[in-house]
Amino acid sequence: MQKVNIGIIGIGGRGHSLARLIYDMSVNKDFPYDVDITAICDIRQNKAESGAEDARQNTGTATKAYYNADALLDDPNVNAVIIATAWQDHVPIAIKAMKKGIRPAMECGGASSVEECIELVRVSRETGVPCMFLENCNYGREEMALLNMCEQGVFGELIHVQCGYQHDLRVLLADNWDAGDYRIFHHIHRNGELYPMHGLGPMMKLLKINNGNRFTSLVSMSSKARGLNEWAKENRPMGHPLQNKTILQGDVVTTLLKCQNGETLQLSHDSTLPRPYSRNGHVQGTKGIWKEDNQSIYIEGVSPHDTWENFHEFIEKHGYEHPMWDAYIKSGVKEGHGGMDYLVLCEFMKSVATMSEPPIDVYDSALLKSITPLSEKSIALGSHPVEVPDFSGGKYIAR
Repeated sequence: MQKVNIGIIGIGGRGHSLARLIYDMSVNKDFPYDVDITAICDIRQNKAESGAEDARQNTGTATKAYYNADALLDDPNVNAVIIATAWQDHVPIAIKAMKKGIRPAMECGGASSVEECIELVRVSRETGVPCMFLENCNYGREEMALLNMCEQGVFGELIHVQCGYQHDLRVLLADNWDAGDYRIFHHIHRNGELYPMHGLGPMMKLLKINNGNRFTSLVSMSSKARGLNEWAKENRPMGHPLQNKTILQGDVVTTLLKCQNGETLQLSHDSTLPRPYSRNGHVQGTKGIWKEDNQSIYIEGVSPHDTWENFHEFIEKHGYEHPMWDAYIKSGVKEGHGGMDYLVLCEFMKSVATMSEPPIDVYDSALLKSITPLSEKSIALGSHPVEVPDFSGGKYIAR
C-alpha cells in the first residue's frame, strides 16, 4: 500500500468536478486508501490558483499550483495524475507521466493518431508504469447490471451490440466558440467517431475485448454536415462565426466493427442535431435482447411470449444488480453522472495505492482512443474497411 498523491492537469469543468469527488475521498475516513490532491495545473493561471486554493480549503493539503504540465510532472510529491485537458493533449501528457514513473489516468476523448496510441503502449511496457482510461460509463448502474447478466449467461452467446454518443451539443459548441473550447476545433477540422468511448467502453467488457476477443476491422460512414450551421443561423445574431463556417464533422457518423470471435458492433456519433441524450445501448444474444432507449428487455423462456419487459423491474425481480452497485447503494451513492464518476475514481485510486493493474488498462486505453483516427481514415477512403490494430501484441488471447 502506498499513499496516493494526485496531480490534476486541467481544472476546467470536468477537472473541477473530479476534484470535488477526490475531496470526499481525502477526508472520508471510510475510504480505504490515503488520498491527497498535492498539485493542480492549468495553462490559465487564475484557474490553477483557484483550483489549488479550493483543494487547500476542502482537504487541508498544501496543494501547489502549476501553469504547465511539465512543471507538475517534475513535482516529487506526485505519484499519479488525472489528465482532464483538451483531447489532443491526453496521450502526450500520459506518455510524459509514465516516463517519470507517474501513473496517468486519462479522461475521455479520441486520439489524434493511431501512432500515438502505439507509443502509449510502448512507453507503458518499457517503463512498467500502468495507464488507466477514466471511462465512467463502465461503472454505470445499468452497464454493470448488463455485465453481471452477460457473465451469468442470461443473454446466451452475444451476437450483436450497438452503442454510441447521441447528445445535442449545438448550444455548447456555438456558445463556447470564443472561449477556445476544444470540441468545436475537432468538429471543424475532423470527420469521424469523435467520442466513441462512452458507449464503446462498457460494450468492450461485455464482448471481452482484449480478454479473449478483439476488434479486427471497422468501416465508418459520415452524413453531410448541416446541424451547426442551421442552428446558428436561427438562434444566434447575424455574423456568428458558425453560421457560414465549413464544418467537416458529419451530423451522424456510423461505424461498424467486426470482432475476432464473430460478433458485430454498431457505433454512432450524433451531436449536432436535435435529439434527447442516449448512448444507443442494444445487446442481442442467442437467448434475448436489451434496448436502452425504451428501457426494455426480452429473455426467451423467461419473459412473456413476444412481450417486452421493463429492464429495471426485471433486474430487481431476478436479482441481477451488480454486487459493486448493490454495496454502493447501501453505503450511499455519490454525485457525478448518477454515481459512476466516483466508482471509476475509486478504481484508479485502488490501483495506485495497491500498485496493481487498473481495470481499464493501457491496451483498453489505446484501443478506445484509436477508434477516432481509424474511423477518420475509413471515411477519407470512401468508407473503406480499415484494420484495427491489436495493441496487446497477442496478449488478448490469454488475458
